[in-house]
Formats: sequence, C-alpha cells, structure tokens
Amino acid sequence: MTRRTRLLDPAVAQALSAVSAAARKGLGDPALAELVVLRASQLNRCAFCLDMHLALAREYGVSEGQLDMLAVWEEAEDLFDERERAALALTEAITVLTDGFVPDDVYDRAAAHFDDDRLAHLIALIAAINNWNRVMVSRRIPPGGHRT
Repeated sequence: MTRRTRLLDPAVAQALSAVSAAARKGLGDPALAELVVLRASQLNRCAFCLDMHLALAREYGVSEGQLDMLAVWEEAEDLFDERERAALALTEAITVLTDGFVPDDVYDRAAAHFDDDRLAHLIALIAAINNWNRVMVSRRIPPGGHRT
C-alpha cells in the first residue's frame, strides 16, 4: 500500500518539533528521553522513529544492553535504575491507556522521581512521540528516511 510522501503540513511539523524540543529541554536528560521515545515507538510499531532514535540513543550514551532489553525492561532490573523504570512505566501507561487513565500508582511512582516541572516535560515528551509515531505509522513511512 502506498501513502502520500508529504508527511505533514510544514506548520504542523514545525509545531510538533517545537513541542518535542521543549519537552526534551525541560526534561534535561537526553539519554532518558531517548529511552522514553524508543519505548513508545516500540509499542506503536513505528519503524521510522525506532530507527532514528536508536541512533540518537547511542549518541547520548544509552548502553547497548539497555537498547537490547528495552522491550522487556521490567524483567531487566539490573539494566534500568528506578528513575528510568518509573519513566518507562509512565510511557507505557500513557501510550497504551487501556483503562482510559494512567493508573495512580504509575503516576505516583514517576512523581517520586521527577519534580513537577520535569514530570510535566516527561509527559509532554511521551505525548509528542505518540503524535509523531501516529503520523509515521499512518503514512507507513519506512525507516531510514531521516538520513536523506
């Protein structure tokens, strides 16, 4: 199935990029940001975003062990610290929203590791990557296009 090659109106793409950049800056931890966007992209099956963010994660020093085990982070306790685990749990809860809400215990766990500002930026980052994933998946944009 083919899709149109134009991803988004340039103004929309610029707005989404601005939200992503602001959220990342406010979170202040580029390696953690990459773990979060990678996990959401795994859940959303976005090959384009996975490809792009795997390269960025390596640039920001995310370990190969973490990248290899990200899909099963809950079982890989020795590879992810409590702060990372709280962020990944929140990422999954926001991305999937199976019950229509983020469970209180997941939110409280994240709030224990992030002050109000950083938590707001983490939530914004999760929302932003979910937007990007949905654009790329719905348009079936293949991996590697960010390199051109």
